[in-house]
Order: sequence, then structure tokens, then C-alpha cells
Amino acid sequence: MNVIYIAGISISLFIAALLLNKKNKSRSDVFLTIWMLVLAFHLFLYEVNFSGSLHKMPHLLGIEIPLPLIHGVFLYGYVSSITNQFPKRPWMMFLHFLPIGVGYGYLIPFFLSSREEKVAFFEEGFGGYEAFMNVGLVLIFLSGIVYVVWCVRLLHRHKQAIQQQFSDIEEVSLSWLQFLTYGLGVIWSIVIFTNNDAYIFAGVTVFAILIGFFGVQQRTIFVSPKQVTVPSQEGTRKTSNEKKKYAGSGLKDELADEIYQKLMRLFHDEAAYKRNELSLNELAADLDAHPNYLSQIINEREGKNFYDFVNSFRLEAFKKSIKDQKHKQLTLLGLAYECGFNSKSSFNRYCKKETGQTPSVLVTSLEQE
Repeated sequence: MNVIYIAGISISLFIAALLLNKKNKSRSDVFLTIWMLVLAFHLFLYEVNFSGSLHKMPHLLGIEIPLPLIHGVFLYGYVSSITNQFPKRPWMMFLHFLPIGVGYGYLIPFFLSSREEKVAFFEEGFGGYEAFMNVGLVLIFLSGIVYVVWCVRLLHRHKQAIQQQFSDIEEVSLSWLQFLTYGLGVIWSIVIFTNNDAYIFAGVTVFAILIGFFGVQQRTIFVSPKQVTVPSQEGTRKTSNEKKKYAGSGLKDELADEIYQKLMRLFHDEAAYKRNELSLNELAADLDAHPNYLSQIINEREGKNFYDFVNSFRLEAFKKSIKDQKHKQLTLLGLAYECGFNSKSSFNRYCKKETGQTPSVLVTSLEQE
């Protein structure tokens, strides 16, 4: 088992080194770098304890007790940063570190005690600190649950936001981070129901490797909350919720009509949807419109978010092209690219979502019509 922990420590440090050497580091990069270093240190403490050597290093005794509280905070810091939902007042982030600060503050008398006293405390299971240990365990359980649920909500809001900003969400969907967040939830479940350190730290090792690997590759996502609106319900008429949502937008009907007509001309006459990486901001610039207004118009007039609006045109173009003899030399994927889809997975996913069929089954049904 110790080989796993040593591998986790080594890879965490390696990833931290890569991030430290990265130019133009974002806030999420900073959080991930520090988190990797903390994870490496935490795994080191456990490996030393697992090998029975921790009592030989009394200066390290007790450091590991409040440390689990910090991982939920770093998860939140990383997720909120990469999804552009970081607290508007950065100093509020320090409040999240308050419990762990209080924990270490409470242990100051222990840290200042002699080597012999520390070893004696360690061998007696930190006798005299039972109440502190019990309260700390409850806080660790709550921390895991709260931060995992919180981050899942942030990722859900991010998914809604990118569908209002991008026509292809493959590289910015953060599905890998959502998967790993659920994985961290599983690790915390093991903490709660089994409290088996060997399983817990084996899971932490795998988690550290995966989040570091994907985190280094993840490009920065520019989604401004000021330009994000919540997707409307299906239908072309305004609902009471939509009216309330856009009540303060300032968009006049005359301007909305003008922008909508220009948008339809751009899509029907110039096939703007065929641009593989078309974004809301790019399209708004073409129409000389504010992105907020364009998003509102698409939501209200089409009953769709930006992602569904653009890809519905792409899918319709694909259906028409299947019946066009001049496209017979193209493969299905090649034809999908011609219609604006940017990858096989995004094409397959959207086709299945809208038609309930895979592309090959859809093509067969179209050819039989």
C-alpha cells in the first residue's frame, strides 16, 4: 500500500511543479497548486504514520488532525475560480479557513509541549483532547458533505452558463471535475461510514492524481456572470417567469425585433451556425448587439439557450445534407463538421438528445422517408 501513497506524493509534487512553472497563472491554477502541495504533505503524514515512524518525528505530531478540513475549502476555491463564481469579496474566502485556523489554535499548547509529552499524548491516543477530537470529527464529516454539495451546485450553474455562451461546450463543460467531485463525495462517505484510513488515503491518492492531471490541461474559461441568464422553458411565448427575469433588462421591443431579424438573416442566409466555435460574444459582435440582449432575445423568441439554438440549426442542416447527392462522398462525421459541429462526441450527444437516435439510426430513418 505504501507504494500507492509514495506515487501520490510524487505525482502531486510533480503537478505542483508544472503549475508553478506555468505562465499567466489563473486564480484556479493558484488554488490547484497549493492544494497539490497540501495533498502531498497530507499523504506524507499518513505514509509516515502508516509505517509507524510518526512518533519518531514528534514535531509533526498533531498536524494531521485538523488538516482534513482544508480539502473541502480548496475544492470550493478551485471550482468557484474555474467556473468564474468566486466570491465578489475575495476576503470572504478567508472565512472558509477559519475552522482549521481555530483547530490549530486550540492545539498550540500541544505543539509547544516537549518531545516526551507529545509522544506520550500520541501513544495514549491524544488523551485529554477527546472532546476536541470528537468535535473535529463531526466538523470533518459536515465539511465534506457541505462542500461537495456546494460544488455540485456550482458546476450545475456553470453548465447552464456555458450553454448560454458557447455553441460547443465539449472543452468547457468540466464534466471531469463534476465526476471527481462526486468521487470526493464517495471518499467522504468512506470517512463517515467506515473511517478506514487505508481506503480513505488510497482514494485521496487516486483523486490527487486525477484532479492534477486534468487540472493542468484545463484551459481558462471566460464566462462572465453578468452575461449569463438562466435558460428559459420551452415555448416561444414569454412566460410570467421570463417577464420577471428580464424585467430590468432595458431591452425595448423595437430593438429586440431589429436584432432578431438580423440574427435570423445571419443564420438562414449566411449559415453563421457553421462556424465550429461560434460563441455568444462573437455572434453579438457580428450583430452589433450587447451579449445580454442577444441571450435574452434567443431565450424569449426561440425558447432555447444559445447552445441549443445554434445546434438545432446545425442538426437541421445535417438532416437536409443527408438527402443532398453532392454530399454523398462525405462520411457522417465529415458532414457533421461541415454543418458546424466541432467533434464526434458533441455531434452524437446533441443528435441523441434532440432525436432520441444515434446519428447512424437517424440517417437510416431519413433515407427511408
